[in-house]
Amino acid sequence: MKKYRLSIIVSVILLTIVNIPTNARQQPMRLWYNRNGKIGALLYGGADTDSLYLNDITLWTGQPVDRNEDAGASQWIPKIREALFNEDYALADSLQLHVQGHNSQFYQPLGMLYIDDCNAGSITGYHRELSLDSAVAQVLYSRNNVVFQREYLASNPDKVIAVHLTANKARSINVDLRLTSQVPHHVKASQNQLTMLGHAIGDEKNSIHFCSILRVFNNGGSVVVSDSTLQLRDVDEATLCFVNATSFNGFDKHPVTEGADYINDATDMAWHLVNFTWPQLRERHIADYRQYYSRVQLELGKSTKQKVAGRTFSLSDDYESEAMTTDELLKAYSDGRPSTYLETLYFQYGRYLLISCSRTPGVPANLQGLWTPHKWSPWRGNYTVNINLEENYWPAFTANLAEMAMPLDGFVKALSENGRYTAKNYYGIDRGWCSSHNSDIWAMTNPVGEKNEKPEWANWNLGGAWLVNTLWERYLFTLDKEYLRNVAFPLMKGAADFCLDWLIENPKKTGELITAPSTSPENEYVTDKGYHGMTCYGGTADLAIIRELLANTIAAHKNLVKHGDKQNGWGIVDDCIPMNITLNKLHPYTIGHMGDLNEWYYDWDDFDPKHRHQSHLIGLYPGNHLTDVNLLKACKETLIQKGDKTTGWSTGWRINLWARLGEAEQAYHIYQKLLTYVSPDNYRGPDRRRSGGTYPNLFDAHPPFQIDGNFGGTAGVCEMLLQSSITNHTTQITLLPALPKEWQDGSVSGLCARGGFEIDMTWEDGQVKTARIYGKENGTVTVHFNHISKTIKIKKGKWKNIQ
Repeated sequence: MKKYRLSIIVSVILLTIVNIPTNARQQPMRLWYNRNGKIGALLYGGADTDSLYLNDITLWTGQPVDRNEDAGASQWIPKIREALFNEDYALADSLQLHVQGHNSQFYQPLGMLYIDDCNAGSITGYHRELSLDSAVAQVLYSRNNVVFQREYLASNPDKVIAVHLTANKARSINVDLRLTSQVPHHVKASQNQLTMLGHAIGDEKNSIHFCSILRVFNNGGSVVVSDSTLQLRDVDEATLCFVNATSFNGFDKHPVTEGADYINDATDMAWHLVNFTWPQLRERHIADYRQYYSRVQLELGKSTKQKVAGRTFSLSDDYESEAMTTDELLKAYSDGRPSTYLETLYFQYGRYLLISCSRTPGVPANLQGLWTPHKWSPWRGNYTVNINLEENYWPAFTANLAEMAMPLDGFVKALSENGRYTAKNYYGIDRGWCSSHNSDIWAMTNPVGEKNEKPEWANWNLGGAWLVNTLWERYLFTLDKEYLRNVAFPLMKGAADFCLDWLIENPKKTGELITAPSTSPENEYVTDKGYHGMTCYGGTADLAIIRELLANTIAAHKNLVKHGDKQNGWGIVDDCIPMNITLNKLHPYTIGHMGDLNEWYYDWDDFDPKHRHQSHLIGLYPGNHLTDVNLLKACKETLIQKGDKTTGWSTGWRINLWARLGEAEQAYHIYQKLLTYVSPDNYRGPDRRRSGGTYPNLFDAHPPFQIDGNFGGTAGVCEMLLQSSITNHTTQITLLPALPKEWQDGSVSGLCARGGFEIDMTWEDGQVKTARIYGKENGTVTVHFNHISKTIKIKKGKWKNIQ
C-alpha cells in the first residue's frame, strides 16, 4: 500500500460551502481572505503567480543510525552520580557533556510548484478560502471580465495533490507551470508532464531520493513543452495532478542500497490518476476526509450580551464574524472583540491539521506537522520528545480522531529497537529501552548535544517513558484489547524495564528511589548556595513520568490478565508486585516555601520563575495521578507564579492544566492568549505584532511556527467541556468541568471519554440541558453534571440518554 504523506495548507475552497450533517448546529468552518499574500506554509495563493510549497513527510537528511555510537559512554554515569551526591553540581554539569551523542537529522522541503497566469490585465474580486468542512481550498478572481477559479485538495485515497483550473469563458486559461526545489534536483518536461528527480541535502549515495511527477489533464487548447516548463494555452479547463514518492523504506533501511523503488512508485501513482475525473477525485477526497472530521461538531454561544471596550456584543454579532476575513477576525479578537466563531474555528482547525498530517505509518507529525517552506526548518523540523511530539497527539482521542495516532505505533516500535542500544551504550542498562530529547525519521534515541550543548535539554532519557503513555491512552479510549496486547503493552513494558533499572537508591535517604543524573527539561535552577545549574538528582519531572508509566503499565498488565492473558511477557499478575514496591519507594512530591510544587529535589528556585516548561506538572496533565488536594493547590500556585505570558505549545499546555484544575475562567483566558494575533513575515509592516500567539492563517506562532500549539489548543477545548478518568475499572465522566461564562450556551457532539464512551450534549446558562452517551463495550459509568452524579449502565453499540 502506498503511504499517505503529502498534504497542503491553503486558505481557500468552494464559495458554496459543502453542507455539514443535518443534526449539527455548527456554523460552516472556513478560513478566508480577500487579498494576495502569504496565507499558509505552502500555498501563497497569488493571481499572477500562484506558489505551492510542497512537502513529503518522509523526506529527511541522513540514514539509519549507528547503533554502536558512543558504546562505553555509560562509564561516565557513576562519575556524574558521585559529583551529584557530593553536591558538586558544576562538575556534574560538565561531566554530562561526555554522555551526549549526535543531533537529529533535518526535515526537508520537497519542492515548489509555480502557476504563472500569462493573461494581461488588472485583478479584481480576489478571494481565497479554505473549508474545514471539506478540506478543499479555492482561489477566485476576475481579470478582463473573466472569472478564474482554482480549487486545491490533497487526497489520501489517491495520494495526490490536485489543482483544478477553470474560467467562465472558453479558451481563457493561459498559464505556465514550473516545478523546482531547494534541495538537489533536476526537472524534465515531456508531453503534459513534468518529472523532478532529486535527493535530500547530503551525500547523494547516502540520502533519501525522490521522484515528483506533475501531470496535466486539459480540455481544449494545448500544452506546450518548453525546456522544463509546461505552457497551457487557450485551455478551457485543466486539472494538475502532483504525486511524489521517496526511497525511504523504513527507519533501519539504507535509503539507497535498501531504498524503496521510488521512481516506479511515483509512476504507478501518476498512471492511476487517468482512471478519475476531477469531480471523482474531489468526491473521493471529501468522503475520506469527512469520515473523520464530521464526527465532532461544536457550537459555542453566549446567553447574555457582553460589553467590551465600550461596545455591547450579542450572539448575533458573532455570526457577523463569518463576514470578516480570517486575519481581520483574529486581529479584532486580539483587540478585545469576542468571537465564539473564531474560538470554534481554531478548535476545528486543529482537528483538520491532525487529519491532514498524521496518516503515514511509522512517521508521525513533526514540529511543523509536515508543512515547511524552509530549506533548514526551525529546530530541524524534528521530533522533540520532551513535550512537543506528545502534545501533537493530545486531541487525537478526546476529539474523536484515534486513527490519527496510528503513526506513533510504528515510530515508538522503531524507537524501542534503537533505544535498546542507547540504554546499553549511554547508561549501562541491559533491560528495556529509552529515548531522548530529539528524534527523527531514523528513530534516533541517543542523548543529543554533540558533546558541547546544554545538559538541560540534551541529557534527558525519559522521552520513551513519556511517549508510550499515548499508546495506553489509545487503549483507554478505544478498548482495543488486541492493540493493548500486541502493540501498547510490550512497548510500555520495555520502557518500564529501563526505568526500573535507571532508578537508584538515594545514598542520603535509605529506601528512597530517585533518578541520577536528572534534569527538568530545558529549565535551570539556583541552589541554596547560589549555583546556577541544570543537572541534579531526583527531579520531579523524571519521577512524575516514571510514576505515570509504572501505574499505567501495572493497569495494562492487570487488564490483560483479567481478559485471559496468563502469559504476556510478565507471566502472572503477581509480577506487578515489584513495580508497586518501586512506586511506593519513589521520592514523593514536595511543596516549596512559596506554596508551589517543587520542581527540584530540594526547595530551590527556578532561574527563570516564568519558564515556558512546566514538566513537573505532568502528573496533573496529560497524566492523571496527581489528585491529592494539597498537591493540586501547589500545582495551581505553580501556574500562578508562571503567569500567562508564554509561547505557543506552552500556552496550549497551560489551557489544559488550568482546565484539569477546574479553573474555567483562567483556562479560557489562556485560550484567548493563544489566539493573539502575530504578524507574519518577521513582524514587518505598520501594524506588526509579536507574541506567542497565532498567525493570520491560524498556525501557531511559537514563534516561529510550531504545530503543537494548535493541537494543544484543540485538546484544551475538549478538556474544558469534558473530562474522564478510570480508577479500578470504574469510569468517571464530568460534563462541562471548566466551562467559562463566555460559553454559557452551546452544544457538542462526538467528544470521547476514557472507557470507550462518546458524548453528545447541549447546555444553557451553564447547565447541561440534554446529554446522551454511547459505549463501545458493555459497561457502567458515573457521570457528573449540574452538581449531581448518575451511574449508568451502557450496552455495547447503543446510545443512552443521561439528561
